[in-house]
Amino acid sequence: MEHPSGLNGNSAVALISRDGQDNHDFDGPMCTTPYLKQLPYASQAMTSFDEILGRSRLMRLEPGAEVSTHVDFNYHWLNRVRVYIPVVTEQAVTFWCGDQKVHMKAGECWIFDSWRRHKVTHEGSSPRVHLVIDLSGSSRFWRMVTKAPVMEPIKIKPDNQYHEPRTERFNTSPIMAPGELDALVDRLLADLALQPANNPELLAHYEDILSDFKHDWRQVWYEHGPGTSGIASYRAVIKSLVNQLSNDPRALTTASNDVGANPVIIQRIARGRAGGKSVSDAITQ
Repeated sequence: MEHPSGLNGNSAVALISRDGQDNHDFDGPMCTTPYLKQLPYASQAMTSFDEILGRSRLMRLEPGAEVSTHVDFNYHWLNRVRVYIPVVTEQAVTFWCGDQKVHMKAGECWIFDSWRRHKVTHEGSSPRVHLVIDLSGSSRFWRMVTKAPVMEPIKIKPDNQYHEPRTERFNTSPIMAPGELDALVDRLLADLALQPANNPELLAHYEDILSDFKHDWRQVWYEHGPGTSGIASYRAVIKSLVNQLSNDPRALTTASNDVGANPVIIQRIARGRAGGKSVSDAITQ
């Protein structure tokens, strides 16, 4: 598959995807694809984590291509981490995250903070291929991460058997519950408040409209909950919020990574899970 944003030289083979099909979707029931069933050692490596796995792929980067600098701020990345296992690579492939850079060697396993700005450059001569796994991680996984610097390398001896991974089945709610929405809004506002360059009057305006958004969303929830009967009302609440945002997407920026407030509001809150695709159509209607 081509990269969903059309980045030149970037392609992927889906191993775990929505409904086990060729797509880039983040939400919905994640199932193994026919391609993974042809890769017993890859399935063995993936199941060795003993975790519930989300969207997973083999990702190829052609020589001279790059993944340009970006931040992952949509809803999917709020509670997930991306696990990189280089399969085919060379020293000229460099991964940048914040002010740090590293070459991920074949057979190693890496995670990183995708809220920081990151990019990948490939100045080598042959395609780079990584096994890339999205997961949230149990307490056992995160305890393993804290011990990683002193752990002995884990060696997986091929057994030539296919191993069926456990996959995400319920990763999103059709309508976001008010408590989660409150937490996302409050987290963003706290980040914006710490940015000294932000205009105080505009920040106060965003605090007001996002407070209204939380209150109105909760009222619709109390009447309709996650059912489809409230779709029109949820759409109206989203549309009211979006119409009151500044025309400049970077009029306010976060202190943590200098991301514009509007993209975070739209991707993580309004479009992310505040009603799913059907409700978030209000943004473009």
